[in-house]
Amino acid sequence: MSQSAPRTYGNWRQPTSPGLGRLGLAGTAVMFGGLLVIALVMYLSWMLAVGLAVVLGIGMVPMLVTDRHGRNGLQWMTARTAWSSGKSKGQHLYRSGPLGRIPVGTCRLPGLAAASTLHEAHDAYGRPFAILSVPATNHHTVVLTCSADGASLVDSEQIDTWVAYWGHWLSQLAHEPRLVAASVTVEAAPDTGERLRREVEGNISGDAPELSKYVLREVVETYPVGSAQLATRVALTYSGAGVHAGGRKTAADMALELGTRVPGLANGLQMTGAGPARPMGAEELAEAVRVAYDPSVAGLIEQARATGGSQLTWNEAGPIASQESWDHYRHDGAFSITWSMSEAPRGEVYANVLTRLVAPHADITRKRITLLYRPHDAGTAARLVERDRKDALFRAQQGKMIQARDSAAVSAADQSAREEATGAGLVRFGMLVTATVSNYEDLEVANAAIDNLSATARLQLRRVYGSQASAFAAALPLGLVLPNHLKVPQQLREAM
Repeated sequence: MSQSAPRTYGNWRQPTSPGLGRLGLAGTAVMFGGLLVIALVMYLSWMLAVGLAVVLGIGMVPMLVTDRHGRNGLQWMTARTAWSSGKSKGQHLYRSGPLGRIPVGTCRLPGLAAASTLHEAHDAYGRPFAILSVPATNHHTVVLTCSADGASLVDSEQIDTWVAYWGHWLSQLAHEPRLVAASVTVEAAPDTGERLRREVEGNISGDAPELSKYVLREVVETYPVGSAQLATRVALTYSGAGVHAGGRKTAADMALELGTRVPGLANGLQMTGAGPARPMGAEELAEAVRVAYDPSVAGLIEQARATGGSQLTWNEAGPIASQESWDHYRHDGAFSITWSMSEAPRGEVYANVLTRLVAPHADITRKRITLLYRPHDAGTAARLVERDRKDALFRAQQGKMIQARDSAAVSAADQSAREEATGAGLVRFGMLVTATVSNYEDLEVANAAIDNLSATARLQLRRVYGSQASAFAAALPLGLVLPNHLKVPQQLREAM
């Protein structure tokens, strides 16, 4: 009996903008508009027309120069200008607590999540679940925590089944009312040993031999050293737009609406390999965010949880101090670097392509991999795949000879259009990778480790220069939808 070949996955495409050469839609429009103005000015003055041509040429150069991540010079100059402006206003600094500028005695989250509020409700099963509300975007987020089974010693057929159910679960999100985004966060951190200690001390017998007690105590002290724990969390972000309350639904309104949906969404994750899923409570979510900003308190929170709960509130989940730099982020006693995915793996990959990237690493204290998803409804999906197909054809027909990459892009766009026409869903996805270390000197070691791991995953990761604080917050299971927080509209950024 012959064994079937391992299944491969792929055919994802990066959205592109129609334009001439490396110019996007905005650059092409600027070029033709400038040429039209120059042609009209020629009737008035040749010297003025030549001057305008020189100015237009100089202005077009930044749009033509791109790096290996596809970012042109104009985008780099915009980011650098925004960073310098924010730094001159002190926006890269954050201080809380008794000496901070925010309300005295509080340690609210910095940056994009500063105005967020946390509420708690109960679902149809009577389980408490947290609702994180962001007033700036009118978004409300529910977070599910999972106990992933892992792929070790699992048959390939079972892995294929998990992937199939995961794709089905993602496609069903497009039919979820008011849902705007979803994210999956896998965090690898050193094990504090508190859970093992509680388990052993709670089950050890007083009549046990002294040798057995000694062995168990030695296991408790030595086993956690070098071990790690993985936490998987799924954040679902809903829009609060509605007729009630002047067009904005409150957290209480969303609690009534989401209370009946949370159990079904959690049960649907069990067939995807995520294991048993349940909603996170308000205190549990606050503890996870607190540890992310200050990893040194992880052991204290574990001890407090063992004695009845830490009683941590959302106003205490942020850091005491943080400072954003151009290429890294310092928060309390830790240092972090965040990367964003600039290009997905080319060609086809296997199901274990991200195994080494999400696994714990000895050179990184805490590592967080966050997959960001934005599902599209059926109408939007049909319009997007047809637009991508036309854009791919336009780029392929610009030159006299069709390049291999353009031909592959056309084939991929055609296949996406056919699959969407037969009922497949369309989901835009991205990835954020955050590495946290305890000392500043270890940042470059963590940087080298992520470079090696991204190569094994066939990813292109780009360091988020000038936006480390925002990227760090977006990588947390908070449901922040970054395109909704941009000052420059997303449509204009894509056209550039």
